[in-house]
Amino acid sequence: MNTIHPMQNNSSFRPNKKTVRKKNNPLRDSKVVDYLNPKFLSRFTNDQGKILPRRITGVNAYQQRQIAKAIKYSRHLALLSFVAQDIA
Repeated sequence: MNTIHPMQNNSSFRPNKKTVRKKNNPLRDSKVVDYLNPKFLSRFTNDQGKILPRRITGVNAYQQRQIAKAIKYSRHLALLSFVAQDIA
């Protein structure tokens, strides 16, 4: 019998291997992130108000630093909230 069990070493079967899909960059080739646009910046925060990491948003490292700085500026100017609003 020449059948190979899927869990043997010389098999190409990988049960826990996930396929990674590349995220589309929402900023594309833009060099400037506007801190006065809270609707756009809210795309990069979660429902608790935390800044999302770049592996989730799909931006590059330079753009992620710009986004983080813009979110912090707009929070300081009270355009974005620091935390989520309580609904009671």
